[in-house]
Amino acid sequence: MSDAFTLIPARESNILIIADHASAFVLSDIDLGMDPVLLNEHIAVDIGVAEVARQLCARTGCGAVLGGLSRLVIDLNREEDSPGLIPTESDGHPIPGNVDADRHARINRFYRPYHAAVTAALDAMTRPFILSLHSFTPSLSSRDEPRPWHIGILYNSDDRAARIAIPMLEAAGLNVGDQLPYSGTILNATMNRHAEARGIPYLGVEMRQDLVRDEAGQARFADYLAPVMEACRNALA
Repeated sequence: MSDAFTLIPARESNILIIADHASAFVLSDIDLGMDPVLLNEHIAVDIGVAEVARQLCARTGCGAVLGGLSRLVIDLNREEDSPGLIPTESDGHPIPGNVDADRHARINRFYRPYHAAVTAALDAMTRPFILSLHSFTPSLSSRDEPRPWHIGILYNSDDRAARIAIPMLEAAGLNVGDQLPYSGTILNATMNRHAEARGIPYLGVEMRQDLVRDEAGQARFADYLAPVMEACRNALA
């Protein structure tokens, strides 16, 4: 057991789902100094991701490593030296409790165990394929920016799975953002480390949060993603 992650072991599968921002949990000994209501919002957690990941694991037998605490405590999808690793604001909301946070303590307590768990899960697989699962808010408080996409596909240098997934998702009737709502060439830390640096094929997915807030939407996106990740795995892993 670890506060840093939840592990779902794979059952006869070489697909691993990695979800950096799957939880809004904040331990009782960490005071962020902000309204706890905000822990239900997009700044604290990738809404819907944990539920979609669990459905995909149950349906396909794939495994998962799910981030176990809020991205406001430490952002697992950042490099260790990134200024945003322990955020002091998010989408216009200050996080005063992080201003003087012990950076090294949080890295050792949460960040390194999480990434060690990802490494161990991948090492236990033969020719693994990764589904990196995130979700994005349809609207930001800090800027006026239209976000009409139902789903985004992100990557850095390795776009092999993206080229398979995008036409499949479009054929399912989705408005697909290619490197939208932001680019994986800018923010792709976990996949740069565990996929691209190791030559492991992967698909980076961003689901729009208003579409995966409820059980029906989560089941619908599991329906969309299950055949896509299987097709990518079969072609690339």
